Parts: sequence; C-alpha cells; structure tokens
Amino acid sequence: MPQVDAKLNAFPVFVRVEGEAVAVVGGGDQALAKARLIGQSSAVLRIIAQNAEPDLLAFIAQSGASHIAAAYDASQLDGAVLVFAASGDGELDRRVAADARRLGIPVNAVDRPELCDFFTPALVNRAPVAIAIGTEGAGPVLAQMLRSRIDRMLSPSFGGLAALAASFRAAAERLPKGNIRRRFWSDFFGGAPARAIEAGELSRAYEAATDLLLSNAPASGHIALVGAGPGAEDLLTLRTHRLLMEADVIVHDALVPEAVIAMGRRDAERLAVGKRKGCHTKSQAEINALLVELGRQGKRVVRLKSGDPLVFGRAGEEMAALRDAGIAYEVVPGVTAAFAAAADFELPLTLRGVSSSMVFTTGHDLKGNSLPDWARLAISGATVAVYMGRSVAAEVAGRLIEAGLSPDTAVAVVENASLANRRRFHGTLADLPSLEARADLSGPVMTIIGDAVAGANFERSEPLAAHRVAGASVAAEGVQP
Repeated sequence: MPQVDAKLNAFPVFVRVEGEAVAVVGGGDQALAKARLIGQSSAVLRIIAQNAEPDLLAFIAQSGASHIAAAYDASQLDGAVLVFAASGDGELDRRVAADARRLGIPVNAVDRPELCDFFTPALVNRAPVAIAIGTEGAGPVLAQMLRSRIDRMLSPSFGGLAALAASFRAAAERLPKGNIRRRFWSDFFGGAPARAIEAGELSRAYEAATDLLLSNAPASGHIALVGAGPGAEDLLTLRTHRLLMEADVIVHDALVPEAVIAMGRRDAERLAVGKRKGCHTKSQAEINALLVELGRQGKRVVRLKSGDPLVFGRAGEEMAALRDAGIAYEVVPGVTAAFAAAADFELPLTLRGVSSSMVFTTGHDLKGNSLPDWARLAISGATVAVYMGRSVAAEVAGRLIEAGLSPDTAVAVVENASLANRRRFHGTLADLPSLEARADLSGPVMTIIGDAVAGANFERSEPLAAHRVAGASVAAEGVQP
C-alpha cells in the first residue's frame, strides 16, 4: 500500500504559457517530441536547431513555430518562460541548462533528470481540462500507461463542458458561498448540462445551466452511511469514492484510517466522533443529533464507519434518527472485517460438505449466564466470526467448549486485516486464550472459528500455541471445560 506520508520531490503546477515563448534546443527526435507536446498549448514555440531533421522541419512548417536555424547561443533563450534542452548531445544540453538557470528560466533536459528544474508529464488533453501524470522522471513508461488508461475513461466532451462552465463562472460567483454554490457546480457537471454536452446539444446545455442558476429551491441535506472497509483504501467501493468527493462534511470513526478520509475533497469539513474501544469522544445519541443537524443545514454528509455500517456499526440507530427527522439518507456497504480476514488467510468461510452457514458476533455476546442461541449453530458446523474479541478470548473459548465445541476446532486470528502491517495467527480453540496476554496486539483483531478454517493457508501465519503462557487456558476465566 502507498505510504500516507510520502512526500513529492517535484510539486505539480500548471504554467501559464499563452502568448509566451517556449524554447526547444535540438533538431532530432527528442526535440520533435517536446515540440509536439508544447504544440498542444497556446505558447509561441521557438525551435533552435542549426541542422533540423526532416520530420522536425515538417512540424515547424505545419505548426507555424519559429525556427532559428543557427548554432546555439544563449541569447536565443531571451524572453522564454520555459526551455527544453533536447539536442541528444550531453555537453550541449548541460550548456543549455546552465545558460537557462543563469537567465532565471526553468529548464528541462531530456533524459537527464539531474539537469532538470521541472519534468514534463504524460498529458491527457481535454482543453481547457488537462490531466498531467508525472513520476519525477522515475518511470516515464508508467506515466504513459496511466495516461492511456485515463484517456479512455474521459469523454471527448469534457473540454466543451469545461468551456461552458467558464462562461457561467462569473454568474455562479454571485451565488452564496458554500453549500449552495457547490451544489450548483455539482449539478452542472453531473446533471442536465453535462448530459446535453455529451449529446452534442450546446444550446440545450446552456438552457439547462441557466435553469440551475435561477433555481431557488433550497438545498436538501443527504446523509450517506458508508462502509469504509477494514482499512485498505483500495477496498472502497466506487460509490464510496464518489460520495467522498461530493461530501461537504465527513463524519468518521477513530478506526477509519487517514488514507481513507483523505480521499474526500480537501475542503470538506472533517468531524471525528471517536468510537474506539474505551474512548468514545461522542455518545451515540450525540452522533445521531449531529447527523440530523447537518442534514437540516442542507449538507451532503458521508458518515464513515469502519467495515460495513450494518455489521456492528450501529447504523440502525442512526437510520432511525434520520427517518424520524425526515432527513434523506442512503446506506453504502463496505467490506466487513470478517471477509477481509478470511481473504488474508485464503480461508473459505463456507466449504461444501463442511460448513454451509456463518455467524457474525462479538466476544461480548458470550458474557452472562446463558449461552446465546447461535452457540448451537457453532456446534452444528457453522463458521463463527468474532469481532473485537481479543480481551475476552479466554471466555469465548471457554463458553464455546462448554457448549460442546471441540477444543481442537481450528482457529484463525488476524490483526489489522487487509493492511500491509497485518499479522496472522492460527491454532485451535484451546490455544485462543493466549490472545489476552498479547500486549503487542494493538490493532483491531478478528477471530474466525470453525472446521472450515482448516482449509486456510497458514504459510504466512504464526502458531497461537507459541504464545501460550502459564494460566492462559480455557479454565482461566473460571469456566470448566
């Protein structure tokens, strides 16, 4: 997974070149490639080449670029805003780079990253929309692969839509700042104007945009109860990513990683509401009230919950509060921790002829004097997924054995399921109590119990038995096996 705190050594910017000179020094293929790239802009292209090759001469004739057919001299760079050293001659490129720096002009030397002040990106052009992909010179082929993939994703009509947006910008600036103005642009780019442009109907697109601008309908709030998954950001659904980019406010639990939260808009308000074991910054009633208030303010809200909101996520209470208040909402499923842990172990949660049912529970459901009804399912062969069960591992094991489940039943345990720093352990139900003594397990722990676990891949897993300590047995909690 990518590092959240990785720093860019080259910061991407767009340089204004309209009507400005951009100089390319060189007469061969490298110069032609850079000339074609700059030719997509409105810059005044200046080619400096005493002996230009035929293909470059043809480009100059076709594009109307200025051609200085003389030996290179530093004075030929005067007035340029960017310089490309593309001669293929190392000594000449170094000289061009030195002259450009002396004149205070940023320079790019082709295939010589040590001489570059900037790097040229792989470019997806939907003028005035441009997407630039860079690798700081480390992987130009990778940048081109990404460019090709993005190019296929973007409709050719994007440029026309952006041009229409530019014509409405001044009028849209008169709308109140914040949610109302943002909603106009959201509906502009995702609604009727965009559909009309896609269909090639410019006049209808203009009318639809005008109708949006003149609409006085108040913004209606919307709450999305979204599953953030087990932690890995590339396990988010496409719908989750879209909603994060549209959200005015992101309300998130403590277990949701920063990398997931950061996938939202940079200007979205972020509200942490805790919900980590032993540390709740807000009660559930306070969270319910917060969501209702944000909805009444007309906000688009993403309520990010670890895993799936409908699996031990208390979404039922939040949905009830929103229904009672008349606030529109939707539920977006996420990958729950049991599925992520099973994937980490290559573990079949159901296995033909072995297990055909599943139980999702928390270790705390086994507290009390009576066994829950699902304990009988475990005896009949169901796979049991125990959430948040490390601190009650001995009681989980003891109560299940008390119910009649064999101490030799296979067990798989994952800390930080789906993440690069996940840790996997395997053993039997009799080994499970050793988890309670593991102070080194600080992340969320998922435990899977059942005969189907025997079909898992244990090659990258540690045996639980290696960590058993004196007194850590199924009888440690006073439960007799």
